[in-house]
Amino acid sequence: MEPTPLTELTAGTPIVFGGDRVTTVPEELAAAFRPGDALTVLQDSGDLLHVPAVDRQAARIAVDAATSAFARMGEVDDAQLDAFYEAFARFLEDDAAFAPIAEANQQDVADARTRGRSTTRLVLSERMRSDMVDGLRGWARMPSVRGEVVRREEHGGWTLEQYRDRLGVIAFVFEGRPNVFADACGVLRTGNTVVFRIGSDALRTARAIVEHALDPALADAGLPAGAASLVDAPSRASGWALFTDQRLALAVARGSGAAVRQLGAVAQQSGVPVSLHGTGGAWIVGARSADVQTLRRAVHRSLDRKVCNTLNTCLIVRERADELVPQFLAGLTAAAEDLGTNPKLHVLERDRDQVPDDWLERVVPISRADGEPEEPQAETLVEAQLGVEWEWEGSPEVSLAIVDDLDEAAELFNAYSPRFILSVVAEDVGERERLAATVEAPFVGNGFTRWVDGQYALGTPELGLSNWELGRLFGRSGILSGDGIYTVRCRAIQHDPDAHR
Repeated sequence: MEPTPLTELTAGTPIVFGGDRVTTVPEELAAAFRPGDALTVLQDSGDLLHVPAVDRQAARIAVDAATSAFARMGEVDDAQLDAFYEAFARFLEDDAAFAPIAEANQQDVADARTRGRSTTRLVLSERMRSDMVDGLRGWARMPSVRGEVVRREEHGGWTLEQYRDRLGVIAFVFEGRPNVFADACGVLRTGNTVVFRIGSDALRTARAIVEHALDPALADAGLPAGAASLVDAPSRASGWALFTDQRLALAVARGSGAAVRQLGAVAQQSGVPVSLHGTGGAWIVGARSADVQTLRRAVHRSLDRKVCNTLNTCLIVRERADELVPQFLAGLTAAAEDLGTNPKLHVLERDRDQVPDDWLERVVPISRADGEPEEPQAETLVEAQLGVEWEWEGSPEVSLAIVDDLDEAAELFNAYSPRFILSVVAEDVGERERLAATVEAPFVGNGFTRWVDGQYALGTPELGLSNWELGRLFGRSGILSGDGIYTVRCRAIQHDPDAHR
């Protein structure tokens, strides 16, 4: 019996999810649903995601183009890929080509500010433009791993070789950071194709980059049209539609924690492999053997801007709290002064006595996306809130808790952190190694946290940073890069025509 297409929804209809739970269709969803739309039911939460037909079509068009291009990418040589990256960089450098991109970005930024949206990562500044150009040329310089033999086994009369090869169509859903275009195009380095879906705040900018730099670069290098395709739709539903397309070899999500987790659930239950790069925020532990100046500097240098590797939560051992808390506060204050603003502190309720009264009593302007409201400089929180990632705009914002020992520090990190970055400020190597062995984190250091970056740490253009929130990574580091997106194939080379088992 042929399944019947879903053409309407009725308010109150029960929907089973997770095998043993039920939710119901709300009136708003029932009223909005039209023929051609789709409904995605998240099996972990029961969320009902409405995907309008227009968003399904936008995603399908982009994946169609990338799939068609992938079929031809096997014939593209490394020189053409080098030429693509160089041409893309050249168009971005050219003031005439960049002018409409800059104008589109200015409009996106103005609209975002009008709506009280954060523009920290949206502005296509000269520094970001330069970084995009450098990143593209970095991809051009990177040697190809396509065809590289990783293992060879000689048998009687025949040889087995395992070699790296292109993976497929890679989908990216990311927040309004225009530079991700340069980052994500790195997947072409290994012969893959890419589909982008950018946040609505930056869609004008994205369209302009495609029209005035990306598409001309593909054409100049002789790469197939559609090798890098934009999902031209403002609704986040287009991202849901994209991540349900089983033609994808890998779905990569970057952005805020909740949105990325939702996208990951959509892909996973659709059978699409997914790499999530969302919830961030680093943790620092001030251990018994911590040097006071090292802690202050680590805090200061981990708060220059809000990104995923910014310090979010600091834990200090109780027996050193009297010495280390003032240094933590000094580092936080220094970071705010660098930014010309005031810091914001959240301290665990039980530990409020460790913070000077004037921090809790003082009301100061705090730089937010929608202005500078007057707020208490320090507020208390409960233990479960230690994992809240503070998405600050201009004012560095951090949580503080005092722990009895390193065992409690590890327990809190594993329970509430995004299992991402831990810095253990300790002169005693044993203390550092003990925590590294007991926490679930792919990135561990002993000073500032902002080193966690593919370009900065490895000299490799980065596609994203993965945490261990959903488990340890299989077969790769937490840094996802274009040269790391490949599959391994096997080929047999028979020398003796009479070889047999």
